[in-house]
Parts: sequence; structure tokens; C-alpha cells
Amino acid sequence: MAILVLAEHDNASLKLDTAKVVACASAIGGDIDILVAGHECGAVVEAAQKLSGVRQVLVADNGAYTHSLAENIAELIVNLASDYEHILAAASSHGKDAFPRVSALLDVAQLSEVVEVVSSDTFVRPVYAGSALATVQSLDDKKVMTVRTSAFDAVGADGAAAAVAIDKVFDSLSQFVSQTLTESERPELGAASVVVSGGRGMGSGENFSILEQLADKLGGALGASRAAVDAGFVPNDLQVGQTGKIVAPDLYIAVGISGAIQHLAGMKDSKVIVAINKDPEAPIFQIADYGLEADLFEVVPQLIESV
Repeated sequence: MAILVLAEHDNASLKLDTAKVVACASAIGGDIDILVAGHECGAVVEAAQKLSGVRQVLVADNGAYTHSLAENIAELIVNLASDYEHILAAASSHGKDAFPRVSALLDVAQLSEVVEVVSSDTFVRPVYAGSALATVQSLDDKKVMTVRTSAFDAVGADGAAAAVAIDKVFDSLSQFVSQTLTESERPELGAASVVVSGGRGMGSGENFSILEQLADKLGGALGASRAAVDAGFVPNDLQVGQTGKIVAPDLYIAVGISGAIQHLAGMKDSKVIVAINKDPEAPIFQIADYGLEADLFEVVPQLIESV
């Protein structure tokens, strides 16, 4: 049995999510190959070769894959699919963009947001915003899956896989126009060990500056609830929740967040949850390991000084 894992990268570095998807693939069992599709991505290939349990790294280095356009990536994967029983990717924006196309072209059902492997054809995935878990069995010849990486620990980096060049080029009618990137010295939200998130209780975007100070003191990432994003306090790339990013850091600090089920779906698997809210009835306190009923504008500055 062979498994193909789509690498998550930016042409310069391999994302930690890839090592977590490889962990899921290892739980399935079989030979694991990683597909690196990009342009001038030698550093990514070297990092992928070091992942434990990987047999080989397939390298499609071409300008057509520079920006990971879903159409191009999907056609490439489908072209390689005959050699694999399982095809995996992280449940990231890239995976969610490309893999529905892969499953449609292969005429199989997609298994989304897998959090546990029961057997090679049976998996566990969340439903109803994570309030329930469904065990599903796929009878398709090809299992096309996205993996919720917060549910798996990354594999080590002691491997020595071979690199194999692929000269297949698929260039669709879609064209890359532009992208706007948010640059920050803070760790990436999905991979940070500490996340400080604010909600509508912050009152305004300017008030998020105190959370930025706390995040910087803790070496963590900044997050937000959907209510804060919808109110225009912060950009939507900071959103944590069912319609945002799924995170599971060692420490999650929720400030001024009531705890709607949409938000809880994105952070309830965090190792330690600290909630700060002046409303004693806020649902966030029901899942918090530590809860502080207080005015956030008094407490957070004190935390910053004490760290």
C-alpha cells in the first residue's frame, strides 16, 4: 500500500503541517511519498527528505506550480494517483482548495478534517462544528483525505528519503494575479505553541495592541474570534474557529471571548485554556482550565508586567 502526501510550503520552507500529515499517513501504514510541487524549492525538498518514515520525495519544480494554483496541483496529483491508495493533505487553505478537485476528477468521496485513523479504510472526523465525532468507512479504491493537523504530533526529522524529479507540467487557464501577505515576526497562528486571542469584548481594533504586547511577551501568535473579525477589529487571517483556523497550542488565552460554538470548534483541543471575561455566564468558562472573571483592561496589563 502506498500513500501520497502533498507538501505544504511557500517555496522557501516546509510547513510543520506536512510533518503532521506524515504522522497520519504513518498511522494508516504503507510506503509514504511526499509530493513537493513548486518552483525553486530546493530547501523544501531537503526538509521533506528528512521527515521520518518517508520513502521518497517527488519533486515537481516548475513555474506552473509557483503559486500552488489548485487546478494545476489537482491535475498533477490525479496524474500520479494510479500508484497510490491514499492521497493526503493538510486541511489548510491549499488542501481545501485543491482536494475537492482531486476527489471529483477521481470520482471518489473526499474525507475531510480527519482527526484519527482507525484502520486503512476507516477514519474519525468532526461533524456539527466539532460537537460530535463521526467514524466513517470509505469503500473507494482511492482515499482522498484532508487532515486536521492539530490532532497529530509531527514526525521527527531523522529520515533520509530519496528525491525523484517529475517532469509533468500542468498549466490551467487560471492565472495568478496578485497576493497580499501579512508580514509578522510572530509565529504562524496554526503552528504557534502559545496563542492569545481577543473577541468582541476588546471593544475596538486599537485595543488589540495590549494583546499584541502579551503575545510578544509570551512568544506567541495573535488570534481573534469571528465576532472581532466581523466587527473589523482585526483582519480575517487571525480568525480562530470553524470558519477560521483550527489551532491546538500548548497555551490558549481567550480574552473578551464569550465562547460561541463556532469559536470553540477551532481551539477546544488546546492543551491549556485560560479565559478572561467579566461575564461569569460566558460559555468559554465551561471548557477553560483556568477562568478569570475580571475586567480585561485591568488584568491584561498586569499580566504583561508580570511576564
